[in-house]
Amino acid sequence: MATARKTPVIAVFDVGKTNKKLFLFDERYQIVFERSARFTEATDEDGDPCENLESLRLSVFDSLREVFRNPAFEIRAINFATYGASFVYIDKDGTPIAPLYNYLKAYPEALKTQFYSTYGGEEVFSKQTASPVLGSLNSGMQLYRIKYEKPELYARMKYALHLPQYLSYLISGQACSDITSIGCHTNLWDFEKQDYHDWVYAEGIAEKLAPLLPSDRVLPAAFPGNNYPVGTGLHDSSAALVPYLVSFNEPFILLSTGTWCISLNPFNSAPLTREELECDCLSYLQYEGKPVKASRLFAGYEHEQQVKRIAAHFGTDVISYRHAAFDPSLIEALEQLRPQQENTGGPDQGLSRFASRDLSLYGTDLLAYHQLILDLVNAQYYATGLVLKDTAVKRIFVDGGFSKNAIFMNLLARVFPELEVFAAHMAQATAVGAALAIHKAWNTQPLPNDIVELKFYAAAREVR
Repeated sequence: MATARKTPVIAVFDVGKTNKKLFLFDERYQIVFERSARFTEATDEDGDPCENLESLRLSVFDSLREVFRNPAFEIRAINFATYGASFVYIDKDGTPIAPLYNYLKAYPEALKTQFYSTYGGEEVFSKQTASPVLGSLNSGMQLYRIKYEKPELYARMKYALHLPQYLSYLISGQACSDITSIGCHTNLWDFEKQDYHDWVYAEGIAEKLAPLLPSDRVLPAAFPGNNYPVGTGLHDSSAALVPYLVSFNEPFILLSTGTWCISLNPFNSAPLTREELECDCLSYLQYEGKPVKASRLFAGYEHEQQVKRIAAHFGTDVISYRHAAFDPSLIEALEQLRPQQENTGGPDQGLSRFASRDLSLYGTDLLAYHQLILDLVNAQYYATGLVLKDTAVKRIFVDGGFSKNAIFMNLLARVFPELEVFAAHMAQATAVGAALAIHKAWNTQPLPNDIVELKFYAAAREVR
């Protein structure tokens, strides 16, 4: 009796702050296996919450042992995508010697002042490194802090590995750095020189950073199993962009929507301006090493808060707005309300504009909800415009939560009448991106052209 043929797959670990997932993709990039885990957070020496590194390490090994034992699959390769701005500090034996500090950990003001006054001031330095001043979210600042606050730890440190590269190291045994992590608001990379910033060499930090390898490079595995290659790992924001870069040649913006709505323009390599930095724009490096300009808007969070306010006022359920249909007549009604609204709501307050609106002006909850989305789209128009200007972009792809919101999508098409606006859908873009980055190392099939599903939204007359 013939044995069933094993399905060739790639294993991808997609590690978020909350959920840690393992996916197996077949050669058509279909998910054929999925496993999810959540860990209780640990605390660092100051009592601040941090990643449970030992639980994560054991989970990676346990998950791999499980899939290697599964007779249905042949593991052809392994890769990783994780959240960024987080270092694992290892000694010469590869053992972690400190907690994986949380990127939200408060940064000492005196040390921050010392750093920026030494290296040219906040404005000049931020422009060079495409990194707004974000404290511990600038992961290079975490290394600077250890050097000055914990010199004994710093002396024991062989390498500081960003989290994706640490997970890769667990399987390959080879320490490396990756451009998608190094190039994302770390304060480490000089976008003008295309090299580490001078301070990295001046402080000796460069010696603590493992050799920089391309994102499509694979390494031999040290973990038991078949002879399979191991990717170097990617920062999750860069990984999520890969399927779009692979699928579309014409210039586009990806509007990735969730708690944060991030406009990513891989076709804008112009240096950040002072205005853009002040508006929370940044640049980072995608998996091919090219700059991506990005702007951020806290729109998903604002939507969540204001929907609660609408539901409380009208006595409805927040869930009822999840699939609300777009009603152009309600937009017309809002235009007629506009003079009355502006008198009570005050001037345009950007993202928080709806928060100051008087809900008693709206006869129905759906009228109020259309107003909320209209306000959010107007704020999004400005945020996306920051990275859109002076580029050849003709398309916007929207993925994540708002891509399923018909009101948001129709109004976005209206404020960008000169662009083609699409709702994009693909399952697990981050994990697929990590798999695509090393496609040639494991997949015998050509790159697929149907990974991303698109729904077009036609622009009607502009509403602003």
